[in-house]
Amino acid sequence: MTDPRQGDERTDVGEVVAQMQSRLDALPPTLHRRRMFLGTYQRTTAAVGTAIEAGSFEDAAWVARWDVAFAELYFRAHDADLVRARVPRPWRLAFDAPDDRHELVHVLLGINAHINYDLPQALLQVISVDDFADPVLMDRRRRDHERIDGVLHARVSAEEDQLEPGSFVDRLLAPLNRLGTKRFLAEARRKVWLNTFQLHAARLLGADAYRTRLAELELLSAAKIADLMAPGQVLLRLAVAGFGVTLPPPADDVAVPGQVRLDDLAD
Repeated sequence: MTDPRQGDERTDVGEVVAQMQSRLDALPPTLHRRRMFLGTYQRTTAAVGTAIEAGSFEDAAWVARWDVAFAELYFRAHDADLVRARVPRPWRLAFDAPDDRHELVHVLLGINAHINYDLPQALLQVISVDDFADPVLMDRRRRDHERIDGVLHARVSAEEDQLEPGSFVDRLLAPLNRLGTKRFLAEARRKVWLNTFQLHAARLLGADAYRTRLAELELLSAAKIADLMAPGQVLLRLAVAGFGVTLPPPADDVAVPGQVRLDDLAD
């Protein structure tokens, strides 16, 4: 029997796609480079919605809630930047990147800010404290989190076709770039899962502890964006050095039910 909630959840994802389109339509010509990431994000969100409808996830309603929460963090940063309000450091660097950078770089800067910094926060919004204490449920959440990689991998080649033509060397390296993209996206999402547990541990200690850990994640994500701004073949460099960031254990090494280590998340 079909879950009666699925129709509403799919509508929510569709509304996210529509909100992205409204923001694309409203972008002034001076912010044309902002279209690169937002357009990619919109097409990927639509693909997630299609995967939800196709029954690709164990808990379609949860994935849809996560998708909406995740997008809201981007909307918040995007809208704040348009009025020059404060935005987190990773988004400030991404939004202020020079226009003369290749479109791929602008896409990667947005991906970095959104996955490394926003995604752990979005996951905490849709995984309660009680959920973290349920290992069976958390395994289900982890598997659906990993299934998103399949959607992202399927989009890599299609998104490459949306970007402006590169140099002859860029075209020669395209197959390696695609492999590198798939690798660093999966690597980043594994680290996101670890960072989500670290933020959860801080959440249990109170608001001050959580703000401290989130500030650490903000700095780490911003530093990774600074690395992306360096000249050279970005994807090949990332394929070697990695894309994700990892919050170190807290100084007092607080144990939390369900705590995981990076080694536990390795392939």
